[in-house]
Amino acid sequence: MYRFFRPIFFIFAPETIHRIVMLMLSVLQFVPWGKSIVRTLCSYRHKSLEVNVLGIDFPNPVGLAAGFDKNAELTDELSCLGFGYVEVGSVTPLAQRGNPKPRNFRLPKDMAIINRMGFNNKGVEVVAANLRRRNPKLIVGANIGKNTLTPNDNAPEDYEKCFAMLYPHADYFVVNVSCPNVSCLRELQDSARLTAIVRRLTACRALQPQRKPILLKLSPDLTIPQIDEALAVVASEGLDGVVAANTTTHRDGLQSPKDKVDGIGNGGLSGAPLTQRALEMVRYISGKTQGKLPIIGVGGIMTSQDALNMLRAGASLVQVYTGFIYQGPEFVKKICREIAKK
Repeated sequence: MYRFFRPIFFIFAPETIHRIVMLMLSVLQFVPWGKSIVRTLCSYRHKSLEVNVLGIDFPNPVGLAAGFDKNAELTDELSCLGFGYVEVGSVTPLAQRGNPKPRNFRLPKDMAIINRMGFNNKGVEVVAANLRRRNPKLIVGANIGKNTLTPNDNAPEDYEKCFAMLYPHADYFVVNVSCPNVSCLRELQDSARLTAIVRRLTACRALQPQRKPILLKLSPDLTIPQIDEALAVVASEGLDGVVAANTTTHRDGLQSPKDKVDGIGNGGLSGAPLTQRALEMVRYISGKTQGKLPIIGVGGIMTSQDALNMLRAGASLVQVYTGFIYQGPEFVKKICREIAKK
């Protein structure tokens, strides 16, 4: 059915239809049995799908990637669509508008999206307030970043502020230093800068009554030596896992007209063009760490088979975003059913 509606949805600009979808989801709380009906239609539960990763019991290994619910406004409603967990953010200490519009573009011929949103969000205080009201049974991760105007030298303070304020309300944390849409952010992937950030977070965590997992989100544009450096920091600083991978700045092999792609300009590419690179990255990290490091595999999961391939490559959990946009609300159900079958 979604195939019928998708061309209609795609008439609208991506950010416009996103607001419409979020509004539709928000209405569920006012519709009698609305959440239950959606959950019945879009969810698939099976004992074989349950998995313990990072010390957390997930009802299934399929999550919603950061970027969809930046401000943690609809975590409960999104869980009705079958997700085993939802990652919110990226969250910054202060609210910010992000980059100028237009900043989100579809490439239907490539089953892809290019975005340069720029960490637009309402700030950590709003996100913390929203998370206080969520269903405590739902597993939520918090993806944290720095404000665009914060110099990189002061980045550790921004990450620590987000981490400390969200600590009571999130189940795990993702350090995002790999988004290509925030000026100079990826410079923080440098070993010394990255170490300075994660040490602030692990020191803050040591003061908390409960230990919660911290993961590092990696760029698919890293070279093998750069991945090795990042993994060395993960190991030496006591991080709990990685998320592989973020969006890419590469434009290789696209089917969309070159003038259209060039006209869009800068931004991170997600979707089908990223499938193979993300899979290779997960396979390499899993091999490098002998399968001992938890990996959330994300990037280019456009079919149930893509999700299976990611898990077989060594991912402990998977996340979807662009595939969810192109495949519709029953996508997670299809993936979970296929995983249970295999």
